[in-house]
Amino acid sequence: MRFRHTAVAAACALAAVLVLPGSARAADGTFSYSWTGLDGTPHTSALTDPPSHVCLTLPEVADPSASGPADTPRNDTGATATVFTDPDCQGAYFTLRPDGGHASARLKLRSVVFSES
Repeated sequence: MRFRHTAVAAACALAAVLVLPGSARAADGTFSYSWTGLDGTPHTSALTDPPSHVCLTLPEVADPSASGPADTPRNDTGATATVFTDPDCQGAYFTLRPDGGHASARLKLRSVVFSES
């Protein structure tokens, strides 16, 4: 009788491990974008293996009163990237497909979130 209860408890624990979500996964790959410094110098930055389902405000363009937005995003991760015009994933948004989705310099962004595809 005890063996049966132990076996049932073990099976339930295994099922819970398989069903419950694990820790945050990363969007494997690189997400790059361009931005212009206060002195007018163009720069390119990248996020490597960014976490999924976490809003990331791009540090170089986080403060709208101190800098212009980033542009020309390229999503070379395995996840869909949704870019936002404002910090904290606020404002208008645009979705970039995984594995090479990109946009021109006309697309302005300050934050991004990645979702598993």
